[in-house]
Amino acid sequence: MSEPSLNISVEHLKRVDLFTVEGRVDSSNSAELDQALKDSISEGHHNLVVNLSNVSYMSSAGLRALVSALRACKKKNGDLRISAPSERVSEVFQLAGLTSSESPLFTVYDDDTIAVGSF
Repeated sequence: MSEPSLNISVEHLKRVDLFTVEGRVDSSNSAELDQALKDSISEGHHNLVVNLSNVSYMSSAGLRALVSALRACKKKNGDLRISAPSERVSEVFQLAGLTSSESPLFTVYDDDTIAVGSF
């Protein structure tokens, strides 16, 4: 019954930090994601790509961590972009209005190569 816990890996590329997130992001572990993103930003990395292809569930706490990191990146003239969200995560983003066609908060890409190359 237990789903995989949260696993976050970070790859430091030339212009971008690529985060790969796996498992469930909920109120019990969203602080881990929040801290990993903040650590990268505080180290001077303001262009972030977050791959969500292996995230089975994302709660509002997980969305808050991403929005908070996006705001911090924008303050430093950077951006946070989403790569390959799973179908369930895509639905959560749409329901929350974060990827609306009129004025999306997040830019979403089909894969890491395109997302990283967009910077």
